[in-house]
Amino acid sequence: MPKAETITSAANPLLKDVRRAIVRGGLTQEGWCVAETFHLLEEALRSDCEVKAVLVAESVRSAAEAHVRRLSGIRVVVVADALLRRVSDTGTSQGVMALVKPPEWKLEQLFRGRSLVVVLDGLQDPGNAGAILRAAEAFGATGAMFLKGTVSPYNPKTLRASAGSVFRIPFLHGVDPALARAALQQNKVALYAGVPAHAGAAARSLADVDLTARCGIIIGSEAHGVGGELRSAALDISIPTVGVESLNAAVAAGILLYEARRQRALRP
Repeated sequence: MPKAETITSAANPLLKDVRRAIVRGGLTQEGWCVAETFHLLEEALRSDCEVKAVLVAESVRSAAEAHVRRLSGIRVVVVADALLRRVSDTGTSQGVMALVKPPEWKLEQLFRGRSLVVVLDGLQDPGNAGAILRAAEAFGATGAMFLKGTVSPYNPKTLRASAGSVFRIPFLHGVDPALARAALQQNKVALYAGVPAHAGAAARSLADVDLTARCGIIIGSEAHGVGGELRSAALDISIPTVGVESLNAAVAAGILLYEARRQRALRP
């Protein structure tokens, strides 16, 4: 492991680049995502992602260096605790930020085997988006699509909520809805739009839907639901509820993905 560097100024170009990426909720100028927390550093390394640099607070330097001690080519940068907190996206920073090269996925990787694709259509909450990616990996989804207008998968909050799944599940982001629809239909993926139980008689109950074939589950924005482009090509499905009309987007996605997994286990 190379000798650690030290940064003492908030005007340092690296710190300014990292801070801009965090504020924008995207990648650094060189295309690296900012993975904050020890857990995300571990997940990036476990997922064989390239880690360019690790920024560490002075107080946790030894712990951070222990994670990368046997690895070559990783730049370790030590920053005063107060200075790193100013850069951080979290209220209680753990004192570590990894700059990770995000995996690059191709469209066909989303449709391998008996496809199960989750489509995020206009979601704005990064915590919801990250939790959906986590559920997608947990329940065997083959990929995810982030349509235009959806929060970035590289938003620091999305990364943290995904708990590392963002490094492993194939996804595309910034996809035009019309192109997404064409790709899904070309790959013979049946589309299902998650809607609230009160959406009307046209919506099928989840219990009455067969999710064992190649399918795509669309989760719409928290405020407006699934957009017209994809909803017009999809079957509306709802989750039966008691006492409430709708569920949090991430909760609903988790239930839909679990049901697909359950059905497929019964009919391999």
